[in-house]
Amino acid sequence: MKRFLLIAFLTSSIVLNAQVAHKRVVKLMGSRFDITIVAKDIPTANAYIDTAVAEITRIENLISEWMPQTQVSEINRNAGIRPVVVDQELFDLTQRAIGFSKLTDGAFDISFAAADKIWKYDGSMTVLPSPEEVKESVKKIGYQNIILDKEHRTIFLKLPGMKIGFGSIGKGYAADKTKELMMEKGVVAGIINASGDMNTWGKQPDGKEWTIGITNPKNKARVFAVFPLTDGAVVTSGSYEKYIEIDKKRYSHIIDPRTGYPASGLSSVTVFAKSAEMANGISTSVMVLGQEVGMNLINQIPQISAVIVTDSGKIFYSKNFDHKKLKKTN
Repeated sequence: MKRFLLIAFLTSSIVLNAQVAHKRVVKLMGSRFDITIVAKDIPTANAYIDTAVAEITRIENLISEWMPQTQVSEINRNAGIRPVVVDQELFDLTQRAIGFSKLTDGAFDISFAAADKIWKYDGSMTVLPSPEEVKESVKKIGYQNIILDKEHRTIFLKLPGMKIGFGSIGKGYAADKTKELMMEKGVVAGIINASGDMNTWGKQPDGKEWTIGITNPKNKARVFAVFPLTDGAVVTSGSYEKYIEIDKKRYSHIIDPRTGYPASGLSSVTVFAKSAEMANGISTSVMVLGQEVGMNLINQIPQISAVIVTDSGKIFYSKNFDHKKLKKTN
């Protein structure tokens, strides 16, 4: 659901003050990861990046729904059959995901992995699917049917054919865990950018804060605002790179798991938080909930802030957004 919508302004390597900011671009979890590490020299930075890649790979081998050997795949194979014992890490991640579902009244749901793919975004779709087709496509979705047993550390999907998947928060989680590992190893600063699910810490070698840009939904080649980000996460969900238009109405590739219909009305939602996992879950949910309900939700969570851009180009800021740090580019 995510796209490379955020830009961190940094060349591949910058050397200042006896430190180097070195970046490597890799493909992990089926997506682009930009990993930037500040260290004393490039070999040291590369060694840390190797460790970061190993951590992200470890997480993928735990939560991927596409790799048959993972615990998530085992859970899905046993839907309607039996509970599956999982690592505490996966149990906790699933529990937090269900928490997002409860918080958003089901606008976020990891069991969306079971949805029938009836919406086509390759240009071939010219008419809407029938209400019956849409209803049928989401019949196996429902976080209420994910049963967690804390005592035995098991996950059970009640309905045969149910699936869970972490495509919506998995990369944000990987960014958070990798940042945590790098900090534990003494890395003073860096950016883990998982296709727009970004977490940062520390500062650049010259002492300046990392500078992040938000893509202009009306012109993908430009950013409409830039801002500093020293120690926190930012995630953008957007509809402007993948959507269809039928009868002059835009339909996002982000589907409401409760109804089976695509979200509409918003071009992008950018959420700032301490955790990329949290920012990811909220940004995706707000795309589904819409501007009014979504902003009301954001304003009730003290530790996050957001920028919402509607399809008509109107921009809305959450009540605790720090406008002093934002620099508009047009």
